[in-house]
Amino acid sequence: MDILKKLEHYREEEEKLRWEGTFGEYLELLKEKPWVAQSAHSRVYNMIKDAGIEEVDGKKKYQFFSNQLFGLEAALEKLVEEYFHPSAKRLDVRKRVLLLMGPVSGGKSTLVTMLKRGLEAYTRTENGAIYAIKGCPMHEDPLHLIPNHLREDFYKEYGIRVEGNLSPLNMLRLEEEYGGRIEDVIVQRIFFSEDRRVGIGTFSPSDPKSQDIADLTGSIDFSTIAEYGSESDPRAYRFDGELNKANRGLMEFQEMLKCDEKFLWHLLSLTQEGNFKAGRFALISADELIVAHTNETEYRSFISNKKNEALHSRIIVMPVPYNLKVSQEEKIYEKMINESDVAEVHIAPHTLKIAAMFSILTRLKEPKRGDIDLIKKMRLYDGESVEGFNSADIDELKKEFQEEGMSGIDPRYVINRISSTIIRKEVSSINALDVLRSLKEGLDQHPSITSELKEKYLNFISLARKEYDEIAKKEVQKAFVYSYEESAKTLMDNYLDNVEAYCNKAKLHDPLTGEEINPDEKLMRSIEEQIGISENAKKAFREEILIRISAYARKGRRFDYNSHDRLREAIQKKLFADLKDVVKITTSSKTPDEQQLKKINEVVARLIDEHGYNSTSANELLRYVGSLLNR
Repeated sequence: MDILKKLEHYREEEEKLRWEGTFGEYLELLKEKPWVAQSAHSRVYNMIKDAGIEEVDGKKKYQFFSNQLFGLEAALEKLVEEYFHPSAKRLDVRKRVLLLMGPVSGGKSTLVTMLKRGLEAYTRTENGAIYAIKGCPMHEDPLHLIPNHLREDFYKEYGIRVEGNLSPLNMLRLEEEYGGRIEDVIVQRIFFSEDRRVGIGTFSPSDPKSQDIADLTGSIDFSTIAEYGSESDPRAYRFDGELNKANRGLMEFQEMLKCDEKFLWHLLSLTQEGNFKAGRFALISADELIVAHTNETEYRSFISNKKNEALHSRIIVMPVPYNLKVSQEEKIYEKMINESDVAEVHIAPHTLKIAAMFSILTRLKEPKRGDIDLIKKMRLYDGESVEGFNSADIDELKKEFQEEGMSGIDPRYVINRISSTIIRKEVSSINALDVLRSLKEGLDQHPSITSELKEKYLNFISLARKEYDEIAKKEVQKAFVYSYEESAKTLMDNYLDNVEAYCNKAKLHDPLTGEEINPDEKLMRSIEEQIGISENAKKAFREEILIRISAYARKGRRFDYNSHDRLREAIQKKLFADLKDVVKITTSSKTPDEQQLKKINEVVARLIDEHGYNSTSANELLRYVGSLLNR
């Protein structure tokens, strides 16, 4: 389907969604679909809930945020369960401004943008449908037409509570256009759109001397005063402020705490009473969710000011810290790169992971426990198993510092340095060393990094480099061992024969002399030591292998090289240790002989086909590992 057909199809779908009818017909619709009368807070919560909720290890993961926000599961669960959910149930927290507080580039703006775009799409669905009085600039709730003295009866019949009063403009229109006949007032379905200023508003503070309160609450239209004769005639007023236009939906209050006080006081009555003052009218009802965001420094300054005490209790502060998981940080970088024009540049495997490690190390607080360092902490946070630690240790580490993740290097800095590497190198491939070099160079250009911090960050770059050295050696190890796969299988079969004899307290037969010999303890230990199996733990490990072999045999399956991950790793490491000299020669020889060249080509092909490298990055990796082994 080409783009013009898609546009036509979209137009047809939009037309199908439209609905218009009298207030009487709207009440009939309410009997079938009572949820269309839900509050703004309830609509936001249901939008998130309808996208799906997954429970992992007793923690909720909301699919609504899953493709854009990474590593913020705990913060998002708190936000949904402590703010959106109780607000949807009409509890008192809905009468608060939601203030997202966190470091720069931590995801606050992305979160708000997701809520906005989500609402635009949700109001086009069956569950998110919303209706308003036709011709109302504030897209007012039709149920405001019901007089106060009938609202209790309405609740008994429909089970829907009505909050808020009819706006001055619709009160006038009801008398003049409809002769007071509420049942004839025209109601229509509306669709939220930030561009069209329907149900979604954004207020951004500017120069306090020039910014007018009308930006929030609307203003008098002086060109119509002569026609209507009075400034208090609602027809002479433009209901086009952000609070007016965001009615029924969401208003983003950007950098709220930088705002002049006169703008903030309007939020007091809006959040607490659901109305605000505009022009020479009675209070105007509004049902909207107000989301603001700020950084920690501004928030601390705000709460220390005694003049702001009345606002303190009207604000719910939700911390949005940096992500603290390496694997999730990688996803942030992937997303940002995919959205750029450099998406076609080959980024060697583990490049983003190493950059992510550096970022996470800058955000973590040094553990108070002596038996754990930052690298182990980083691994535990990312869900890796670290010997001697369990989930209880992770919970204990997380409780040590409440403000962890509120400082450190932001994702934008890392992406800027990756971009700089790509542009400066002018090649089709970059690797982890290129990025680490660029991160190091960029520290001098970062205005907020002190000399003390710089020293600390240089240490983290060194730690990330050490991690990369180990990963690089493992990659080449796997690729080389594959080229010597027969050797690996022979070594494993030899090990298994010895383990079986050891566990069964039996002897082995020498293949040459035929005489009985004891199991080769030296061979078994040389393999087990590769993965840190201690002398005390060797018996349990060998028995575990034997049990696994028996389990495979019972199911009619053959125990092979890939049947036990730790044993495979041990065999690979042992073989690689034995092959180290071969690797040194083949990777560092300037004029390799035919045999060496064949081996290098096999390893390069393996790195490309199985590990995600291209020709350039595979050869760079081999050269680097060769230099590491020659040190």
